[in-house]
Amino acid sequence: MKYYSTNHQSPAATLRKAVVKGLAEDRGLYMPERIERLPQEFFDQMPSMSFADIACRVADAFFGEDIPAEELHTIVRETLSFPIPIVPVTDHIFSLELFHGPTLAFKDVGARFMARTLRHFLHDDTVKVLVATSGDTGSAVANGFLGVPGIHVYVLYPKGKVSPIQECQFTTLGQNITALEVDGVFDDCQRLVKSAFADEALNAHMLLTSANSINVARFLPQAFYYFWAYAQAVRQGNEHVVISVPSGNFGNLCAGLFAKRMGLPVERFIAANNANDIFYRYLLTALYQPRASVQTIANAMDVGDPSNFARIIDLYDHSHKAIADDISGATYTDEQIAETMRQCLAQTGYQLDPHGACGYQALVDGLQPDETGIFLETAHPAKFRDVVESITGTSVELPPRLAAFMQGRKQSVPMSAQYQDFKDYLLHV
Repeated sequence: MKYYSTNHQSPAATLRKAVVKGLAEDRGLYMPERIERLPQEFFDQMPSMSFADIACRVADAFFGEDIPAEELHTIVRETLSFPIPIVPVTDHIFSLELFHGPTLAFKDVGARFMARTLRHFLHDDTVKVLVATSGDTGSAVANGFLGVPGIHVYVLYPKGKVSPIQECQFTTLGQNITALEVDGVFDDCQRLVKSAFADEALNAHMLLTSANSINVARFLPQAFYYFWAYAQAVRQGNEHVVISVPSGNFGNLCAGLFAKRMGLPVERFIAANNANDIFYRYLLTALYQPRASVQTIANAMDVGDPSNFARIIDLYDHSHKAIADDISGATYTDEQIAETMRQCLAQTGYQLDPHGACGYQALVDGLQPDETGIFLETAHPAKFRDVVESITGTSVELPPRLAAFMQGRKQSVPMSAQYQDFKDYLLHV
């Protein structure tokens, strides 16, 4: 299958080029030239299928023309080596727990799939992976690629704007992982990465790729768990499913929209924002007006110019009406997020993290009586332990995997937000 750029100024690319390069030459994001609609028979069978079998069928639709089936299915099964259950929170609202992977965050799925796919395409080549993170992406990618031969990962993160536990997950690894502590916000980190990909001289000197959700091998596999969530809900006798997605850079929601385009019978999606409500305002006004991000307690969603908006408007042929028909929006302040966390724990016994709290509250506010809501609990509450404990007044147990990260020694390289400084660094490492 070929992949085209959302800016439509670059030649079509193979899957290998789309994965290895990450960003098109015109700085657009790659999109598959077609999205296969899966047969009704598949959806009828899904409730009785395993997660791996469902994901393999979805992977075939995306990647089956470019990766031999046996190897593709091995990549999928290695990626999904941990459970992703839906857990009841209220009678009609379920949590899709995406925090049972190696770094206890949803990005483990995309990062693990991409690492294995990149290994498939690169063989003996050497590549530098650049990844900007506002929190969980860095840890998921760093751990997904740790020790992979021929690959060196550079994690760019905003100084003082990720949780201590998140920081430990990618600054203590060493080996082929380097953490760059940028004096700025997440949008500065993302701008540095995009500028590097657009720099012809730099790309002539070294092979660069991205592991952010701009990479098709990172965001497309996230569609797997939307199919699985729906299958679990139907298996438990639920219907009229609405999925609420805590949204920052919008790769996660975009994967859900691809699943819907493939025929997944989700009624609609809710994009749940924190105070960085650029997409919410777009839904209200049809105007997309990015601005500098503001820091919140749901820090992984602190994005003021979400990259994957380009994919969403391309998917819907720039039709605001079509987008608004499939997606509604919600936005919450830090105070509202905190109150949701306290109320949910007191009323249901379920401990939300700040990001999942946005998704949960959007369902509380917007779910219709005949609908079943599923929100994405994108990270374990312990990853935001200080914030969660200060809000709820209850202790959050630190899982052994997180405790092990906290014992490591921080290794990071200070970096300004100036592109020339970043370029000079890459040229001399």
